[in-house]
Amino acid sequence: MRAVRKIVEIDEERCDGCGLCVLSCAEGAIQIVEGKARLVSESYCDGLGACLGECPQGALRVIERESEEFDPEAVEEYLKQMGNQQPLHAPAAPAHGGCPSARIRTFEVVCDESTSRGTGGTSPSALSHWPVQLRLVPANAPFLKSADLLVAADCVPVAYPDFHRDFLAGKVVLIGCPKFDNPMEYVQKFAEIFKTADVKRVTVVDMEVPCCSALGMIVRKGLEVAGKSVPVEQVTVSTRGGILDSSRKIA
Repeated sequence: MRAVRKIVEIDEERCDGCGLCVLSCAEGAIQIVEGKARLVSESYCDGLGACLGECPQGALRVIERESEEFDPEAVEEYLKQMGNQQPLHAPAAPAHGGCPSARIRTFEVVCDESTSRGTGGTSPSALSHWPVQLRLVPANAPFLKSADLLVAADCVPVAYPDFHRDFLAGKVVLIGCPKFDNPMEYVQKFAEIFKTADVKRVTVVDMEVPCCSALGMIVRKGLEVAGKSVPVEQVTVSTRGGILDSSRKIA
């Protein structure tokens, strides 16, 4: 049934697809579709506007217009279906065969001071495992156990020249893009990891661009869903490769 009521309106011109509103909408009424926040269904939006304060671009507002009435029973069923969806990640692959991109491997990291920066040599890789893409890593991957976890936006290693030395060394890295991937899938994946792997601490490294700012919130939401509390440090890198901000928080 349609009626005149309050409902959230999204300005697609202002929206940069960061996904912060998705995380703040308890009814799941907002999703990122083709890089923009959109209402999944009018009947899922209660019109209270809890998402407004999370939008860095001011793309959301509450208006009054004719729309489908808010349906809490439909929301409950929708959230139940969302909760039953399988996260998009690859299962643990066998040691031999299978797609190389999803095949779990661990590497011995050799620390050789003769190849460190300033000697004219090539810096060694600090990568200790494969895969690194968040959606490909199963929550029970052995390298996640008791890990010092590094969660990096996938543009960071390109922008920051000493990524391996300053961030990756001694850590287990997962990379992803909160703009082009589904933020709620990321929350589910992190919740699985935190429930399973007994992660010791997390460092989140994002970029200064607005669409990247959701990464830290996604990690903290995953901790909340998992019922875990670990130290979380968030570092922001500029598009020119400098560190803009670093803050330590307990999630």
